[in-house]
Amino acid sequence: MPKSENPNPLIQNRLLAALPGKVYEQFASELEFVPLALGDVLYEAGKPIADIYFPNDGMVSLTSTEDSNAIIEIGVIGSEGMVGIAAFLGGGQMPNRAIVQISGSAMRICAEQFNNGFLSDAGVQKSLLRYTQALMTQISQTAVCNRIHSLEARFTRWLLLSHDRAASDEFMLTQEFIAYMLGASRQSVSEAASRLQDANLIYYVRGKITILDRAKIESATCNCYRIVKDEFNRLSV
Repeated sequence: MPKSENPNPLIQNRLLAALPGKVYEQFASELEFVPLALGDVLYEAGKPIADIYFPNDGMVSLTSTEDSNAIIEIGVIGSEGMVGIAAFLGGGQMPNRAIVQISGSAMRICAEQFNNGFLSDAGVQKSLLRYTQALMTQISQTAVCNRIHSLEARFTRWLLLSHDRAASDEFMLTQEFIAYMLGASRQSVSEAASRLQDANLIYYVRGKITILDRAKIESATCNCYRIVKDEFNRLSV
């Protein structure tokens, strides 16, 4: 399915940009521009979601914490989507945490205002449900990837997801943070990054990753990346 034309070309978030002009204008005054700094927590696991975020750029990670306090990433959200889907699905809270992984900005709206307004439009509901299906595909495929694929395959998949949302070939991330997201040790992440750097796929120094050869990274990663990307494209998200 081809992507629909953007009726609001000045809006960076694709879900907001896809809204009919009259719907967006009705709620534009309720949307607040907010910066997203690395490490900002947008909502906590098990806590009511008060606000919904539509990222303009950057990337937000959905993370799960086990009883052992081990943290692992289960999904990522950028300008293609929204943070806080439980607010319109009716659950009101999620069992995971949303934390900014790559700094950027977002448009924020009160969850109650969002539900009272946006959801009254059938077209908006359809767009949000398609996005939710795509996000569910990403989360389920991430679980498969974390279970059966090597660290290097998971690392390259994660690099591609980050590159898609960073809007730049360079982005700031420490090995410690990457290790948390991948559920791996810092040492193993350092070794994987060194192998990719030796192969001239990336350049990594002092927490800054530079993508040098995206095509080779795509060749090195597992099929999980393509499965999720194809589903987002199929659903026009």
